[in-house]
Amino acid sequence: MSAVAHPEHPSAGHGHEHHDHHELNFLQKYVFSTDHKVVGLQYAVTALLFLFFGFSLMLMMRWQLANPGSPIPVVGKLLSQVLGEDMASKAGVMSPDLYNSFGAMHGTIMVFLAIVPLLTGAFGNFVMPLQIGAPDMAFPRLNMMSYQFYFCGGVIMLASFFIPGGAAKSGWTSYSPLATIAGMGHVPNGQTFWLLGMIFLITSSLLGSVNIITTIIQLRAKGLTWMRLPFFVWAQFVTAFLLLLAFPPLEAAGCLQLMDNAFGTSFFLPSGLQVSGQPLHVAGGGSPLLWQHLFWFLAHPEVYVLILPGMGIVAEVIANNTRKPLWGYRSLVYAAMLLGFMSFVVWAHHMYLTGMGIRIAAFFQTTTMMISIPSVIILTALLISLWGGSMRFNTQMLFAVGFLPMFGIGGLTGLPLGFNASDIQLHDSYYVIGHFHYVVAPGTIFAIFAGIYHWYPKATGRFMNEFWGKVHFALSMLFINVVFMPMFIQGLAGMSRRMYDGGATYAEMPGVEGLSPFVLGLNKVISIGAFSLAVAQIPFIINFFWSIRHGRKVESDNPWDATTLEWQTPTPPGHGNFDKPIAVYRGPYEYGVPNHGTDFIPQNDPVTPEHLTHGHPIHG
Repeated sequence: MSAVAHPEHPSAGHGHEHHDHHELNFLQKYVFSTDHKVVGLQYAVTALLFLFFGFSLMLMMRWQLANPGSPIPVVGKLLSQVLGEDMASKAGVMSPDLYNSFGAMHGTIMVFLAIVPLLTGAFGNFVMPLQIGAPDMAFPRLNMMSYQFYFCGGVIMLASFFIPGGAAKSGWTSYSPLATIAGMGHVPNGQTFWLLGMIFLITSSLLGSVNIITTIIQLRAKGLTWMRLPFFVWAQFVTAFLLLLAFPPLEAAGCLQLMDNAFGTSFFLPSGLQVSGQPLHVAGGGSPLLWQHLFWFLAHPEVYVLILPGMGIVAEVIANNTRKPLWGYRSLVYAAMLLGFMSFVVWAHHMYLTGMGIRIAAFFQTTTMMISIPSVIILTALLISLWGGSMRFNTQMLFAVGFLPMFGIGGLTGLPLGFNASDIQLHDSYYVIGHFHYVVAPGTIFAIFAGIYHWYPKATGRFMNEFWGKVHFALSMLFINVVFMPMFIQGLAGMSRRMYDGGATYAEMPGVEGLSPFVLGLNKVISIGAFSLAVAQIPFIINFFWSIRHGRKVESDNPWDATTLEWQTPTPPGHGNFDKPIAVYRGPYEYGVPNHGTDFIPQNDPVTPEHLTHGHPIHG
């Protein structure tokens, strides 16, 4: 398909020299802005705050697991005062209900309010239009509305902590019938707020994905054909389709579960249900398994929503810092497409314990093994791209290279969970937590850090401090493995992921063969690692905010000597992004150019006879 012809966008001349539009007030410029860069920054700041909050919930859970029944230091008494004594005692000891709430909200916040908004809302909004030479998103007001729905969803989620009964307690998966029964003593309850928040967040993602797809199809610069798109843009394109196709079933399911919770329907409540030995007076006839199918039909593509944009960021950083083209660019693109398609036919491998038939289980085992192929293709292409490169080991490159083995560990440890026989033993154990977090924490979050360090100069006009960036990487790499590697040992030993005390009570019961002292002792190791990981983020937080005002100023619009179009804008980009019409003449990764004044050729540099004379192959 050829690029849609937009050789001169109407706002292509709206660079720093454009002054005929009226001055915007603070609310118009920073709160109700339709500029894709401001919306991207709104997503970034809000999602980073949610990332910090979700991480804090995990730290309190880790304290409880390492020191069952001990008061939480510093914030324990505050929890009792703010959330009530049914959630935490006056001494600051976490209750089982509060542990369940923190577990459910940690997963929800980290996935739906932190990582996905950072990848698609922040990087997708800020970087993608610049990389395709667009003056803005296709639907600027829709873009603003997408952030506002996201923000409202986050506020609703946070508000649920302060209502009677506390926040949702049924896990981030909100399985029925537990999700309906758990809050029956309170109306509205935390689960109701969770569902309302999810409806807002899903609507936000749907608006954003429609906008991303339309922008990439319609607003590419002249000459920017499909196979000249940076891989990051391809990753955003496939991810937007995943969101657009996978989220509507969950939004519908959320509305149905909301009816079950608030209006007494039984879409997911079976007949004959008993609670504490007493029959539950509902119409019945619903199917709890239907909720699982609808949830996992979204939640497994969601894994690739988390990882594909991260792969796109890593690809951009590796190409730029190895000073050579990505190996197998077309293979990367086709693998990303196949990954997106296959992600819709593997969801039931989360449901082997529901008693599905052998034939159905065999089908999902087969598709689960097949989906590893495009993942391996992408990982292999990125690894081979390192070979023979003139590498610059700046901070973003360290995080990008660190992403590769961490994602590899996450992928390899997922294979046993794809087989029915082994998954039955490992299901709902700490092995699953270790696997998933290796994909998302040292995997995706390392990619996010790489992207922040890489595009920070374009957004602010200043560099982040390299020394503290490298300290941040080294400490994060060390402690993130201390946190998650022992979880595989605990999971193989049989530790359940939902134990309030990690299984210590069962280990002490006479006549019960519980977990060994060594396995339980790993909780202290993991918790020390988690608190150390929190300390390791302090250099990043200080560096991020200090550099906005005091970081070293960039000396050009293209400080990394990059080839893609976002580096051809003023720094930071003004209204309309580009101060001259943009046309594209080649592929996105023309690095390592021989017989040329520099070792790279930007995409918008026209082909000259000199380039052809020296025999340099112009790709794309």
